[in-house]
Amino acid sequence: MTVEQLITALLEMPKHAVVLYEGDSGYALVGGLHLQENENDLPDEVILFPDMNE
Repeated sequence: MTVEQLITALLEMPKHAVVLYEGDSGYALVGGLHLQENENDLPDEVILFPDMNE
């Protein structure tokens, strides 16, 4: 999924909904993101990380 596809999908969701992702231990709130810039013709990657306060 690209950033553009993700934004399009999120725009269709209720504005008050929280964003979760599914991991090995169940679901976690998304606490932030990081842009990993790659070289050698690899696409850049957006990495989501959990909210560690929950």
